[in-house]
Amino acid sequence: MAIAKAERLMNLALCLLGARRPLSKRELRGSIEAYLEAGSDDSFNRMFERDKDDLRELGLVIETVENLEGEVGYLARRDSNRLPAITLDAEEAAALGLAAKVWQQARLAGAASGALQKLRAAGLPEDVDPYGSHGALEPRIPVHEAAFEPLMLACRDRRPVVFDYRKASAAHPETRHVEPWALECWRGHWYLAGFDRERGAERVFRLSRITGKVRARGTGFTAPVPDVVTVRETVRGWAGETADRSALIRLRAGAGYPLRARATKVREVGDGWDELEIPYGHGLDAWLVEFGPDVVVLEPAELRADVVDRLRAVAKG
Repeated sequence: MAIAKAERLMNLALCLLGARRPLSKRELRGSIEAYLEAGSDDSFNRMFERDKDDLRELGLVIETVENLEGEVGYLARRDSNRLPAITLDAEEAAALGLAAKVWQQARLAGAASGALQKLRAAGLPEDVDPYGSHGALEPRIPVHEAAFEPLMLACRDRRPVVFDYRKASAAHPETRHVEPWALECWRGHWYLAGFDRERGAERVFRLSRITGKVRARGTGFTAPVPDVVTVRETVRGWAGETADRSALIRLRAGAGYPLRARATKVREVGDGWDELEIPYGHGLDAWLVEFGPDVVVLEPAELRADVVDRLRAVAKG
């Protein structure tokens, strides 16, 4: 279905760009095979209006023109849809090269390399090597979760999704209906920020806890999408980076160095244990569970209870 729609959109764009005069709906329907196969005039009209809106959202400038007989026609002028020449200096090319290197371990590696090849064909200077500059830097963003690619496409296309999600405190996954906003990598893990339709509020999901396939469901969002800065702050906050209070934990000596790095106070208590005061925000319980028996939460009581609940869920499998 996705391939058929992409082909239909491409055919419509080519028709509008190649026409020397505005084309009516009737003429467009007779020129595009998918429109000829529409079961009725209403079905064709709905399909055409959706396709026209999709092309405009992708950036194609489509003009609506009415002739002397009152018939409406559509046209995409080449001069209105021509991009300016691409010019990059050495620093800009180096930045793009580093961005492409980031994705060499992901499914986007081919797309990143292809993009640089297109830039070279568009006039990137031959003496500029976007991969060679700053060769000592080897940035990597590991992407192991199968949910990454379908969610990335869903964020791009503003398409709601359905997936099964297992919370750290739950023994079994639950089905979630989400309007995806953005993906964010934080502390080596990927998170999805979006609007949870059942809960009627924004939520953040860790991709490694998504089980099974991500399925697309319909089109159109029911809730407004925040700007990028707001989404990233939401991801960091729900992942546990922001903190508004402190927690007191007991940590085994020689263990938990990431926790020690965040600690505001450290005190030896003997018997191979230290007491740490660390910032406490949303998601801290999930992080503490990762250290297993090397961590004991002393206070606050609600954090201790959350950690115990998560450990019991892990024990149940």
